[in-house]
Amino acid sequence: MLPGRTWTRLLVCLTCGGVACSDDSQGGHARAHYQETDHPVAGTLEPRSTWRWCYVHRRTV
Repeated sequence: MLPGRTWTRLLVCLTCGGVACSDDSQGGHARAHYQETDHPVAGTLEPRSTWRWCYVHRRTV
């Protein structure tokens, strides 16, 4: 992460396991990963969370 930048949540790609910052963080690398790879679903790395986001349908799944 670059100095002065903060992230809100880290997401993991459920297709390849790549980790990136969420869209509400500066940079939004998780969305960029989806746009580059078409890997549609990401989940949070927060312990015991079942939250998942589908970029195709733009909703939680």
